[in-house]
Amino acid sequence: MLVWRGVMDFQGKKANFLGDSITEGVGTSQASKIYLNRVQAALGLASARNYGIGGTRIAPQHSGQPERGPSFLERYAEMAPDADLVVVFGGTNDYGHGDAPVGRFADRTPSTFYGACHMLMQGLIRRYPEATIVFLTPLHRLSEDQPSPGNGLPLSAYVAIIKEVAGYYALPVLDLYTVSGIQPNVPVIQTQYCPDGLHPNDAGHARIASRLMGFLQTL
Repeated sequence: MLVWRGVMDFQGKKANFLGDSITEGVGTSQASKIYLNRVQAALGLASARNYGIGGTRIAPQHSGQPERGPSFLERYAEMAPDADLVVVFGGTNDYGHGDAPVGRFADRTPSTFYGACHMLMQGLIRRYPEATIVFLTPLHRLSEDQPSPGNGLPLSAYVAIIKEVAGYYALPVLDLYTVSGIQPNVPVIQTQYCPDGLHPNDAGHARIASRLMGFLQTL
């Protein structure tokens, strides 16, 4: 059982978690094992609302694929407006099967990954001006160095873009790509934390929850 000893007091606060299949809980044995529910229990959050939908991306898909939508950008405004903490965990599907061009930092359009990141962060700041807004980078995954189908880039490029755009808005980023300890390209780590090479298991979610709570303590 995790016990929170942090500086920030989240007792009784409300949290929204926007994400993909990892936030949804794919790979876990039960809902209580999902990282956000572990965080809720440890922090004493009044609510930890799960807005994770499997297969979804930060940027809208150009070719449709309604089974993998709507994107984060298209649904963040549907989240409850009273959150004290907003956590966004995505980007791995933009790499894995997204077709939005990466674009460039100056973009402010939903049609590129850069632009969608800008618009999502701007929208969250407007919608939750008093909340703590935190972004989590994608985790490592199998075949992460293979060129993405949409842009021919490795996963690390998407990680870097999320960090770059969040830095522009002075939004804190927990770099799980660097500090999670989850790297399924190492067989022993894959077995322990991420058996399918993409979705963390119960132990992997416990690790994410621990890293997130430690990160929140620094804010």
